[in-house]
Amino acid sequence: MPKGIAEALRHRVIQFVLILSVLSAVLWMAWYFNQPAAGKKKHTMLLMRLVVGPLQVNCFIVADETTKEAVVIDPGDDAADILKLIQDKGLKVKYIVNTHGHFDHIGANKAVKEATNAELLVHEADAPLMASAAKQASAFGMRSVLSPPADRFVKDGDVITVGEIALKVVHTPGHSQGGICLLGQGVAFTGDSLFAGSIGRTDFPGGDLKTLLRSIRKNLLTLPDDTKVFSGHGPASTIGDERNENPFLNKESGFE
Repeated sequence: MPKGIAEALRHRVIQFVLILSVLSAVLWMAWYFNQPAAGKKKHTMLLMRLVVGPLQVNCFIVADETTKEAVVIDPGDDAADILKLIQDKGLKVKYIVNTHGHFDHIGANKAVKEATNAELLVHEADAPLMASAAKQASAFGMRSVLSPPADRFVKDGDVITVGEIALKVVHTPGHSQGGICLLGQGVAFTGDSLFAGSIGRTDFPGGDLKTLLRSIRKNLLTLPDDTKVFSGHGPASTIGDERNENPFLNKESGFE
């Protein structure tokens, strides 16, 4: 083989090997940086529900399985049951969050806070409502309910983090002026804003039907259909089911 041709062939082989090496390195790096860090366990959300109190409120406990940090959502009553579950699971409660200030959702705030030293969070617009819990309970013929004031007010767009589990706060007034929902990890904790097949009452002080419907359409119905809905009372649902079947929200509802 002539020397010139052999030299050209050798250069082409070297060039091919270099290109192949670079391509292999790029593919390996793409694979590597999409893997969990070595020795790092993927964080999983733990979700527990207790039905508490005479009005059957859904109290949710959300925790990071790895760090055991947790948030308690709407501890409405039955503090002993809530605290037992926290202890049994070895959880460290970082926050207590009230989706709104009605008495049936805040009845165990004091006991859970004292036992865990967790930070109590609520929307500022519902602070007066939370302070009037005893009066609310009396109107329903139920025992007096007292809650400590919030340690901190949350607002629309805030993010509540336990371990690597993040829940975004969205302000959803209508059932009450300071109602909020918590969104994240493919779920929506909707308090008394949205129920399976229904919506929250708007005949209490601070309630407004048009405001509630607007809140739900803007903040909840824009979520993916498979988003799980965990409400303040009753069974779970999905955003898709509520968009299509909820008589207050579907195309045949007559509500705007």
